[in-house]
Amino acid sequence: MSSSTSESQCSIETNYHPKKNSYYFSFLTKLYRYIIPNYARVLHIGCKDGYLLHVINPAFGCGIDEDEAFIQQARNRNPQYTFHAGLATFVNKGEPFDYVIVSASNLQADDVQKLFESIRPHCSPSTRLVVDWHCYVWEPLLGIARRLGLLASEDFVNRLSTENVTNFLQLAGFEVITSGKGLLSPLYIPGFSWLLNNIVSLLPGVRRMNLLRWMVARKQQVVEQPVDRSVSVVIICRNEQGNIEAAVQRCPVMGSSTELVFAEGHSTDGTLEEIYRVQKLYPEKNIKVVVQTGKGKADAVRAGFEAAQGEILMILDGDLTVMPEELPKFYDALVSRRGDFINGSRLIYGMEPGAMQRANFVANHGFGVLISWIMGQRVTDTLCGTKVLYKKDYERIVKGRPFFGLIDPFGDFDLLFGAARLHSKIVDIPVHYKSRSYGITKIRRWHHGCILLKMTMHALRKCRMYGQ
Repeated sequence: MSSSTSESQCSIETNYHPKKNSYYFSFLTKLYRYIIPNYARVLHIGCKDGYLLHVINPAFGCGIDEDEAFIQQARNRNPQYTFHAGLATFVNKGEPFDYVIVSASNLQADDVQKLFESIRPHCSPSTRLVVDWHCYVWEPLLGIARRLGLLASEDFVNRLSTENVTNFLQLAGFEVITSGKGLLSPLYIPGFSWLLNNIVSLLPGVRRMNLLRWMVARKQQVVEQPVDRSVSVVIICRNEQGNIEAAVQRCPVMGSSTELVFAEGHSTDGTLEEIYRVQKLYPEKNIKVVVQTGKGKADAVRAGFEAAQGEILMILDGDLTVMPEELPKFYDALVSRRGDFINGSRLIYGMEPGAMQRANFVANHGFGVLISWIMGQRVTDTLCGTKVLYKKDYERIVKGRPFFGLIDPFGDFDLLFGAARLHSKIVDIPVHYKSRSYGITKIRRWHHGCILLKMTMHALRKCRMYGQ
């Protein structure tokens, strides 16, 4: 890290001395660049000299601090952003913020609950509140650091655990979406720091000893009368000729309107011709046909989503192993804001004989556990084809795709990891998994399993090691 960059970090909320702690600042930078995409609108409470906004580089940045001297420094160093002295007098007259940051020093306030309550009016339902703080078991080492001049003389008076911060957020009307711990070695130790912070710090038990904690939360949602939304059901079909008419007959009407978008994938059994026949046979149904130009389910999903006109996007596999009749449960969960991304789970209810091989069941369960840990949100079945989200959120996932750089031939991980990066609240809905009545499975167990494992390891590096 260059000297000029270090000098710009001297006022970050942790009050570490920058030249002696550039390694700490480097970790914090990677963490926040992972949490907050650079196209977001960001409000930073307790911004000091604006360092954090500078490294995040958001599309729109606003900083607030009680210290007018800090605010003047921030304005001089970061003229591209807006800064205000004092939260009490701040009124946002523009678009809602995507993220609001509350950093460690702010949690030393006399009344943390009141602090969070004062922030709530600046949050829309889609805003994410990001909070970070230090583990109190580090107090003796932090005291030594203060005596060595690595920290300012300010004491960390509030001993906050994860449970404490969660409780403060709930009392102030927020719900936690995800949380994390990191940084076992805040100082650079040649040959050891990378190992400690990227491998050892992730181990069960050891994770509790990490210096840094963080949470991402949203306003608690209360929706008494959900507004009807238009729906697009994207039906993925390759060699599913025998299921097309049943899909049209069985798909329920949801919201203000429901369109059926068939994404056809170069079938050889007459599936495309059958779709056109059924389209003419049911003129009262809003049926659209898309023939994908590429290959694979992910390409079909993207083609279908691009053609869809509904406010809500749903995926339904054309084999109808997940019953179309269960889609209204997904719709209700989304419009009532119980979740931002609704994921189907085939592993809860009993299955029909032959619906899923035992080896596939074990593998799906294993991927669910591993990916839940990577994402920081519980998902029991990552590979269920039925997933539901708002189109506007899908468009944000598309924006963030370059971060992962994943080539996902199935589309499930692309959507799940994209939603997790946006800190969407992911909710599982159990479905009844049926055996096929027509056609054969497209799953190649070992080949596809290796691809999924490779993508999982890639996501581990991006989500848990922050790209290191």
